[in-house]
Amino acid sequence: MLTLAFAGGALSLSGQTIVDELQSRQVGQGEVNVHQSAEISALIGKRYQSSTEPTAQNVLKTKGYRVQIYAGNNSRVARNEATAVADKVKEAFPKMPVYTYFQPPRWLCRVGDYKTMEEAYAAMLQLKGSGQFKEVAIVRENINIPMEE
Repeated sequence: MLTLAFAGGALSLSGQTIVDELQSRQVGQGEVNVHQSAEISALIGKRYQSSTEPTAQNVLKTKGYRVQIYAGNNSRVARNEATAVADKVKEAFPKMPVYTYFQPPRWLCRVGDYKTMEEAYAAMLQLKGSGQFKEVAIVRENINIPMEE
């Protein structure tokens, strides 16, 4: 693994891609032929950026934690309550991302994109400390990490 990292660094310095290096002939080694379109070759070494919604922020999805502040049932009332709780969070903590959605059989409102349990715990204490949110819990979930451009 470490050798590959060094090889990758050396490749970027020499201007070769990994495919070029694989296909180079070296005495005493096997031969590798890579068959791919020019479009694929052009993408090597570039970061993925979603183009489906040009105004949407590009994010990476990964495992992490969120703080659940509402869980209702499958009703219109529960939907309205989840939205009302989300509005309270947005007002009290404008920098915290809020997610309200239906996960059968219930409506949920969850807050944050935390990589570690410690970060989620600190946010949970903040939410509890406000006195507005009584039933809060940390849940493991896929989170969004903004991509740097």
